[in-house]
Amino acid sequence: MSVWPAWEVRDGAGATAWFGVRLEFGDGAHVDAIAVVSEGCVSIEDVRAEPALSLDDLTALADWIEAPLFDACGIGTEPADSEDLGPSADRTVWPGGVEGQWLVAQKYRAAQEEGVDPVLAVMSATGHGRRKSLRLIGQARDAGFLTRRRARR
Repeated sequence: MSVWPAWEVRDGAGATAWFGVRLEFGDGAHVDAIAVVSEGCVSIEDVRAEPALSLDDLTALADWIEAPLFDACGIGTEPADSEDLGPSADRTVWPGGVEGQWLVAQKYRAAQEEGVDPVLAVMSATGHGRRKSLRLIGQARDAGFLTRRRARR
């Protein structure tokens, strides 16, 4: 994978940086993307792939490129020494599988009952970003711990 800076905009609150990203696979397939790194989050602005990506692959794209982008920005994805970070560094590891799905569903429903954003509640509980938390919520739905969303009209 190759990452190169495209441009950067600085303001009083920090910087937003755009990067070109190219993933090449052994079978000749490739993905070109424009990614944005702002406030420690990765967003994808444009993607071109040959052959086309499936929806699952498109969803996973940000996860594939997050660490190399953070390295290119000098942000880093893992703290060098968690002792320097204080009490917030004591994150518990969120369980996987059925147990994790059940816990996600519990946090989601509790937030709904309290009238707060359930996705933010799951993000806070798991320590994951929005994209990963939405994936966990979807897995909890697929496992039957949450009801299906109604289609919007």
